[in-house]
Amino acid sequence: MKKIRKYYTWTTSIPLLACVLYLSGYLNDNLVFQAIAGVLLIFCVMSAVHHSEIIAHRVGEPYGTIILAVSITIIEVAIIVSLMISGGEEYAPFARDTVYAAVMLILNGIVGLSLFIGGNKFHTQTFSPHSVRIALVALISIVAFTMILPTFTKGQAGPFYTEAQLVFEFIACLAIYIAFISAQTGKHREYFLTETGDSPEEDHTDDVSRQSLWISIVFLLISLIIVVLLAKVLTIPIEDLILYYGLPKSLVGIIIAAIILLPEGIAAVNAARSNKLQTSLNLALGSAIASIGLTIPAVSLASYIYGFPLVLGLDIVPIILLVISIFTVLISLIGGRSNSVYGVVLLVNLLAYIFLTINP
Repeated sequence: MKKIRKYYTWTTSIPLLACVLYLSGYLNDNLVFQAIAGVLLIFCVMSAVHHSEIIAHRVGEPYGTIILAVSITIIEVAIIVSLMISGGEEYAPFARDTVYAAVMLILNGIVGLSLFIGGNKFHTQTFSPHSVRIALVALISIVAFTMILPTFTKGQAGPFYTEAQLVFEFIACLAIYIAFISAQTGKHREYFLTETGDSPEEDHTDDVSRQSLWISIVFLLISLIIVVLLAKVLTIPIEDLILYYGLPKSLVGIIIAAIILLPEGIAAVNAARSNKLQTSLNLALGSAIASIGLTIPAVSLASYIYGFPLVLGLDIVPIILLVISIFTVLISLIGGRSNSVYGVVLLVNLLAYIFLTINP
């Protein structure tokens, strides 16, 4: 394994440059600087993930994928909450749309691309079916509690939860997520380890010095903060551009989710190309569970504290697409062996989701 570099180049300079641009005041109504900020935002997300990977390498797997998933979720929560507090009723469905987009992109896009590329290169790849069952059981329950049941409950008219129902959803999601993390790091940790090298006893401390660790911690925090600030500034121009071309506003959630998930998707696909599909699935499914199981409870709590409206329930067509996606992933991964055909089907599901979002 190659030695982790002690100092970094763009992963430290880009977040600092983005901070300078944000504080300069040039982002207001200036398309050129907004475009530059958009590029910097993507690199800052990648920088955040890079530093989280350095920290994760120090603590070992499967903690690495957990840290990565939680880092992405923190970005997602901060962007959603900041926009919903300032946006009012207009942004009531924003949390639902963004989390739904993230889950669909993860299940169909990241998992699909990983299976397709890995299958093309290695024909058949193996992984632990036990880890997939644990992840999908947790994911199905969280999805039902957060985005399906609110559409059909009768306590409040519309796709809303009452305060009591929000409290139940908050507790249920956290309980399921804690149980999943406990399985991933405790009794069933071996299910989530890649057979080609990862082991609970492997020592990673020699690869990352204490100084490098603290550099990564500091710049992870800087990257997370500036990503949230830039995303909040750029969401309005993105929304205006989408509405100008007559496209549905829900595309904003897809774009934000895609930006947040981009580096994680790259990491998952690279793992599949290295014949480490287990690591790839840990990243994808763990992020899907964290995206819903942590984001929705956090936004629900913020809604209760700050009093902004929160739409959770999906319409019938998105529910059907979500069920199809989960069912396809379940059938594709339940046997512990994969091939490129499963990846093609999932990528077609992704195209169907995007197409039906634009043409409902």
